[in-house]
Amino acid sequence: MQQQTCTKQVIRWNQSKSTSVEDELVVEEPLEIRVGQQSLIVVMRTPGHDFELAAGFLYTESLIKSVNDIEIIAYCDDDNATAKDNDQHALLSEMQNIVNVRLVKDLNLEEQQGWQRNFHANASCGLCGKMTIESVKHQVTPLDLTFRLNQTVFYKLNDQLRAAQSVFEKTGGLHAAGLFDENGKLLIVREDIGRHNAVDKVIGQALLSDMLPLDKHVLMVSGRASFEIVQKALFARIPIVVAVSAASTLAVDLADEGNLTLIGFMRGKRMAVYSHPNRIRSG
Repeated sequence: MQQQTCTKQVIRWNQSKSTSVEDELVVEEPLEIRVGQQSLIVVMRTPGHDFELAAGFLYTESLIKSVNDIEIIAYCDDDNATAKDNDQHALLSEMQNIVNVRLVKDLNLEEQQGWQRNFHANASCGLCGKMTIESVKHQVTPLDLTFRLNQTVFYKLNDQLRAAQSVFEKTGGLHAAGLFDENGKLLIVREDIGRHNAVDKVIGQALLSDMLPLDKHVLMVSGRASFEIVQKALFARIPIVVAVSAASTLAVDLADEGNLTLIGFMRGKRMAVYSHPNRIRSG
């Protein structure tokens, strides 16, 4: 199993006294996603649920339409690779940082407008590989506005998401995304050093489990709500996105345009509703 945390020696200061202690840190490693052995992107992520991340990324970037487009997802198995015994661990680690997605129909990246091969996306930005501003925004049909929830459902989400953040509990250095049903039950939770990676992992798991569309679900994210998170939710047809922190202006604009209810500052029994408040019924 891939490591999500590791220990490092750190010096902690308390006023004038310093102490050397071991601290547990979150692991950040590159993951290369290939489609048909053709390199698509390198993302910085926390190891774990890599197949879900790859599937979710391809789906929310509109490179696939459904789980039926995927034939198989596997870690890279380079038959031509050779290594001495003392290099086997390094080779294995490298192979676990490369995922190849074989699609039912070949994907011609040259025909995908706005895509640039072999680009890099860091852990805080999922849009860094886009070649133009126009290529950032995908055309997504606005959501139906009939789905509504009682306000009391939202007040149950934060504690459940926080309790499920096992790696954050050890490191304090991870984002989380959680998918809830209409009764406020937590169905899927994923952690990652990148907030957009955590969302892709959640949507990827839902995609691989044939749960889409998620039109009667709520997505909650730790941290802020960005444009890219709202866009990914729209692709999965998630009508409500809840964030622990604030939302950006572009996220609010996109949510308003896509008929998505965007909520921020969800803490205790308080929240700020940025768009489409009519989805929330008073208790």
